[in-house]
Amino acid sequence: MMRFDIMTLFPALVETVLGESIIGRAQKNGAITVRTHQIRDYTEDKHRRVDDTPYGGGKGMLMMAPPIFNCYTDILRQQQAEGLEELRRHVIYLSPAGRVLNQKLAEELAGSYNNLILLCGHYEGVDRRIVDEIVDEEISIGDFVLTGGEIPACILTDCVARLVPGVLSDAECYEKESLTSGLLEYPQYTRPYEYHGMRVPDVLLSGHHANIEAWREEQARRLTAERRPDLLNHT
Repeated sequence: MMRFDIMTLFPALVETVLGESIIGRAQKNGAITVRTHQIRDYTEDKHRRVDDTPYGGGKGMLMMAPPIFNCYTDILRQQQAEGLEELRRHVIYLSPAGRVLNQKLAEELAGSYNNLILLCGHYEGVDRRIVDEIVDEEISIGDFVLTGGEIPACILTDCVARLVPGVLSDAECYEKESLTSGLLEYPQYTRPYEYHGMRVPDVLLSGHHANIEAWREEQARRLTAERRPDLLNHT
Protein backbone atom coordinates (compact mmCIF):
# COMPACT_ATOMS: atom_id res chain seq x y z
CA MET A 1 0.00 0.00 0.00
CA MET A 2 1.27 3.46 -0.92
CA ARG A 3 0.47 6.52 1.18
CA PHE A 4 0.53 10.10 -0.08
CA ASP A 5 0.54 13.00 2.40
CA ILE A 6 0.02 16.34 0.67
CA MET A 7 0.79 19.60 2.50
CA THR A 8 -1.21 22.40 0.87
CA LEU A 9 -3.14 25.63 1.35
CA PHE A 10 -5.89 24.27 -0.93
CA PRO A 11 -6.80 20.74 0.18
CA ALA A 12 -10.23 20.89 -1.51
CA LEU A 13 -8.56 21.33 -4.90
CA VAL A 14 -6.38 18.26 -4.37
CA GLU A 15 -9.21 16.16 -2.97
CA THR A 16 -11.47 17.03 -5.90
CA VAL A 17 -8.90 15.96 -8.50
CA LEU A 18 -7.72 12.81 -6.74
CA GLY A 19 -11.14 11.74 -5.50
CA GLU A 20 -12.41 10.81 -8.95
CA SER A 21 -11.99 7.95 -11.43
CA ILE A 22 -9.22 5.37 -10.98
CA ILE A 23 -7.35 7.17 -8.20
CA GLY A 24 -10.57 7.75 -6.28
CA ARG A 25 -11.50 4.06 -6.57
CA ALA A 26 -7.99 3.04 -5.52
CA GLN A 27 -8.45 5.00 -2.30
CA LYS A 28 -11.79 3.33 -1.64
CA ASN A 29 -10.42 -0.18 -2.16
CA GLY A 30 -7.38 0.49 0.02
CA ALA A 31 -4.67 0.19 -2.63
CA ILE A 32 -3.48 3.71 -1.79
CA THR A 33 -4.09 6.32 0.88
CA VAL A 34 -4.17 10.04 0.10
CA ARG A 35 -4.24 12.50 2.98
CA THR A 36 -4.32 16.27 2.58
CA HIS A 37 -3.02 18.56 5.32
CA GLN A 38 -4.02 22.22 5.52
CA ILE A 39 -0.83 24.17 6.24
CA ARG A 40 -2.82 27.14 7.51
CA ASP A 41 -4.03 25.03 10.45
CA TYR A 42 -0.46 24.99 11.77
CA THR A 43 0.30 28.69 11.76
CA GLU A 44 1.59 30.30 14.94
CA ASP A 45 0.00 33.66 14.03
CA LYS A 46 -3.38 34.59 15.51
CA HIS A 47 -4.46 35.85 12.08
CA ARG A 48 -3.54 32.47 10.54
CA ARG A 49 -0.95 34.03 8.25
CA VAL A 50 1.25 31.62 6.35
CA ASP A 51 3.24 34.08 4.23
CA ASP A 52 5.31 37.25 4.52
CA THR A 53 7.43 39.58 2.38
CA PRO A 54 10.83 38.22 1.36
CA TYR A 55 14.02 39.56 2.92
CA GLY A 56 16.00 41.61 0.41
CA GLY A 57 12.90 42.96 -1.27
CA GLY A 58 11.03 41.88 -4.36
CA LYS A 59 7.42 41.44 -5.36
CA GLY A 60 5.15 38.77 -4.01
CA MET A 61 4.87 36.86 -0.78
CA LEU A 62 6.81 33.87 0.50
CA MET A 63 5.41 31.00 2.54
CA MET A 64 6.94 30.94 6.03
CA ALA A 65 8.83 27.95 7.43
CA PRO A 66 7.14 27.45 10.84
CA PRO A 67 3.62 26.45 9.63
CA ILE A 68 5.12 24.01 7.13
CA PHE A 69 7.41 22.48 9.73
CA ASN A 70 4.55 22.16 12.21
CA CYS A 71 2.42 20.49 9.53
CA TYR A 72 5.22 18.07 8.66
CA THR A 73 5.88 17.05 12.26
CA ASP A 74 2.16 16.48 12.80
CA ILE A 75 2.10 14.16 9.78
CA LEU A 76 4.88 12.14 11.41
CA ARG A 77 2.96 12.13 14.68
CA GLN A 78 -0.19 10.90 12.93
CA GLN A 79 1.74 8.14 11.23
CA GLN A 80 3.28 7.08 14.51
CA ALA A 81 -0.16 6.98 16.14
CA GLU A 82 -1.29 4.67 13.31
CA GLY A 83 1.71 2.39 13.82
CA LEU A 84 3.38 3.50 10.59
CA GLU A 85 6.78 4.55 11.92
CA GLU A 86 8.64 2.22 9.55
CA LEU A 87 7.34 3.68 6.29
CA ARG A 88 9.91 4.18 3.53
CA ARG A 89 9.35 7.93 3.46
CA HIS A 90 10.39 10.50 0.84
CA VAL A 91 9.61 14.23 1.16
CA ILE A 92 9.18 16.09 -2.14
CA TYR A 93 8.84 19.80 -2.82
CA LEU A 94 7.11 20.53 -6.14
CA SER A 95 9.42 23.12 -7.67
CA PRO A 96 10.54 24.34 -11.11
CA ALA A 97 14.12 23.88 -9.85
CA GLY A 98 13.69 20.14 -9.36
CA ARG A 99 14.35 17.01 -11.36
CA VAL A 100 11.81 16.78 -14.18
CA LEU A 101 9.11 14.16 -13.65
CA ASN A 102 9.03 11.40 -16.26
CA GLN A 103 7.95 7.77 -16.36
CA LYS A 104 11.34 6.50 -15.20
CA LEU A 105 11.24 8.77 -12.14
CA ALA A 106 7.67 7.69 -11.37
CA GLU A 107 8.76 4.05 -11.47
CA GLU A 108 11.71 4.86 -9.22
CA LEU A 109 9.45 6.52 -6.64
CA ALA A 110 6.86 3.73 -6.76
CA GLY A 111 9.54 1.07 -6.35
CA SER A 112 11.60 2.73 -3.62
CA TYR A 113 9.07 4.28 -1.23
CA ASN A 114 5.65 3.61 0.26
CA ASN A 115 5.10 7.11 1.63
CA LEU A 116 5.49 10.28 -0.39
CA ILE A 117 5.05 13.54 1.52
CA LEU A 118 4.44 16.33 -0.99
CA LEU A 119 4.89 20.02 -0.21
CA CYS A 120 2.89 22.41 -2.38
CA GLY A 121 4.32 25.91 -2.55
CA HIS A 122 2.31 28.98 -3.41
CA TYR A 123 2.82 32.69 -4.00
CA GLU A 124 6.58 33.11 -4.65
CA GLY A 125 7.43 29.74 -3.12
CA VAL A 126 8.63 28.80 0.35
CA ASP A 127 11.37 29.88 2.73
CA ARG A 128 14.48 28.01 1.61
CA ARG A 129 15.26 26.90 5.14
CA ILE A 130 12.26 24.57 5.26
CA VAL A 131 13.40 22.94 2.02
CA ASP A 132 16.87 22.45 3.45
CA GLU A 133 15.49 21.01 6.68
CA ILE A 134 12.79 18.53 5.66
CA VAL A 135 12.83 18.00 1.87
CA ASP A 136 14.60 15.02 0.32
CA GLU A 137 14.08 16.01 -3.31
CA GLU A 138 12.62 18.73 -5.49
CA ILE A 139 10.60 17.63 -8.53
CA SER A 140 9.31 19.69 -11.46
CA ILE A 141 6.61 18.75 -13.95
CA GLY A 142 8.14 20.90 -16.71
CA ASP A 143 9.83 24.10 -17.70
CA PHE A 144 7.00 26.48 -16.89
CA VAL A 145 5.67 28.29 -13.84
CA LEU A 146 2.30 27.69 -12.17
CA THR A 147 0.51 29.60 -9.44
CA GLY A 148 0.94 26.77 -6.95
CA GLY A 149 2.14 23.23 -6.39
CA GLU A 150 -1.27 21.58 -6.07
CA ILE A 151 -1.70 20.60 -9.73
CA PRO A 152 1.88 19.23 -9.94
CA ALA A 153 1.24 17.27 -6.72
CA CYS A 154 -1.90 15.76 -8.25
CA ILE A 155 -0.02 14.85 -11.42
CA LEU A 156 2.82 13.21 -9.49
CA THR A 157 0.37 11.32 -7.27
CA ASP A 158 -1.61 10.04 -10.27
CA CYS A 159 1.56 9.07 -12.15
CA VAL A 160 3.03 7.11 -9.22
CA ALA A 161 -0.22 5.69 -7.83
CA ARG A 162 -1.17 3.92 -11.05
CA LEU A 163 2.02 1.84 -10.72
CA VAL A 164 0.96 0.53 -7.30
CA PRO A 165 -0.44 -3.03 -7.36
CA GLY A 166 -4.22 -3.02 -7.13
CA VAL A 167 -4.72 0.43 -8.62
CA LEU A 168 -5.08 -0.72 -12.23
CA SER A 169 -6.85 -3.93 -13.17
CA ASP A 170 -3.76 -5.53 -14.71
CA ALA A 171 -0.03 -4.76 -14.76
CA GLU A 172 -0.20 -4.84 -18.58
CA CYS A 173 -2.20 -1.61 -18.36
CA TYR A 174 1.02 0.26 -17.55
CA GLU A 175 3.72 -2.11 -18.79
CA LYS A 176 2.73 -1.74 -22.46
CA GLU A 177 1.95 1.93 -22.86
CA SER A 178 3.52 5.21 -23.89
CA LEU A 179 7.00 5.89 -22.48
CA THR A 180 7.14 2.78 -20.25
CA SER A 181 8.99 0.98 -23.05
CA GLY A 182 10.89 4.14 -23.99
CA LEU A 183 8.65 4.73 -27.02
CA LEU A 184 5.39 6.54 -27.63
CA GLU A 185 2.41 4.22 -27.74
CA TYR A 186 1.19 2.80 -31.04
CA PRO A 187 -2.17 4.00 -32.45
CA GLN A 188 -5.22 2.19 -31.08
CA TYR A 189 -8.71 1.67 -32.50
CA THR A 190 -12.14 0.44 -31.41
CA ARG A 191 -15.63 0.14 -32.96
CA PRO A 192 -16.95 1.14 -35.40
CA TYR A 193 -14.73 -0.52 -38.01
CA GLU A 194 -15.25 2.39 -40.44
CA TYR A 195 -15.60 5.99 -39.31
CA HIS A 196 -15.80 8.99 -41.65
CA GLY A 197 -14.22 6.93 -44.42
CA MET A 198 -11.31 5.72 -42.25
CA ARG A 199 -10.97 2.00 -41.51
CA VAL A 200 -9.19 0.09 -38.77
CA PRO A 201 -5.90 -1.38 -40.11
CA ASP A 202 -6.54 -4.90 -41.36
CA VAL A 203 -3.68 -6.41 -39.36
CA LEU A 204 -5.57 -5.69 -36.12
CA LEU A 205 -8.45 -7.85 -37.32
CA SER A 206 -6.24 -10.69 -38.52
CA GLY A 207 -6.04 -12.58 -35.24
CA HIS A 208 -2.32 -13.16 -35.92
CA HIS A 209 -0.76 -12.05 -32.65
CA ALA A 210 2.84 -12.02 -33.87
CA ASN A 211 1.94 -9.81 -36.82
CA ILE A 212 -0.08 -7.50 -34.57
CA GLU A 213 2.83 -7.13 -32.14
CA ALA A 214 5.24 -6.44 -35.02
CA TRP A 215 2.87 -3.82 -36.43
CA ARG A 216 2.52 -2.15 -33.04
CA GLU A 217 6.29 -2.05 -32.54
CA GLU A 218 6.82 -0.56 -36.00
CA GLN A 219 4.10 2.03 -35.46
CA ALA A 220 5.48 2.97 -32.04
CA ARG A 221 8.96 3.53 -33.47
CA ARG A 222 7.61 5.48 -36.43
CA LEU A 223 5.53 7.76 -34.20
CA THR A 224 8.42 8.28 -31.78
CA ALA A 225 10.83 9.13 -34.60
CA GLU A 226 8.33 11.65 -35.93
CA ARG A 227 7.30 13.35 -32.69
CA ARG A 228 9.91 12.56 -30.01
CA PRO A 229 13.17 11.53 -31.74
CA ASP A 230 15.03 12.35 -28.51
CA LEU A 231 13.52 9.21 -26.95
CA LEU A 232 15.09 6.92 -29.55
CA ASN A 233 18.54 7.70 -28.16
CA HIS A 234 17.52 5.89 -24.97
CA THR A 235 16.01 2.74 -26.47
